[in-house]
Amino acid sequence: MLFGKRERLIRRILIVEDEPLVAFDNEHMLKDDGYEVVGTVDNLADAAEAIGRERIDLVLTDISLAGEGDGIDVARAAGAKGVPVLFVTGHCTEQARPLGLGCLSKPYSEKVLKNALDALDRHLQGKTPKRLPSQLTLFVEARA
Repeated sequence: MLFGKRERLIRRILIVEDEPLVAFDNEHMLKDDGYEVVGTVDNLADAAEAIGRERIDLVLTDISLAGEGDGIDVARAAGAKGVPVLFVTGHCTEQARPLGLGCLSKPYSEKVLKNALDALDRHLQGKTPKRLPSQLTLFVEARA
């Protein structure tokens, strides 16, 4: 597409976050940037149900969640359906590494989240991201 925005692979996002203000902010930031938020849930059971029901391009999940299970379990459920995961957390664990595309450290700004999603989108397209936000750690190299 000449002089236009490149086509996104990531369009439909599931947010899994048990901090209401963070969930609310993420949902509004993503919608304002043109993403479709297919759901905002705060626990493993609701996340697994949404992953099984919806077409999702990316799961944005915190590692620490209220109730049974955590973001690692959400990533396992997403992986079983072939849905990529970005962990958004204050502390990324080694357990997350084989289950997600990367980890975005909290707290982050709208600009950092947008740039992280742009980098992930480029990565999923097999391209090397132009520049990674300092708060984003990619777990795998782009397939050039």
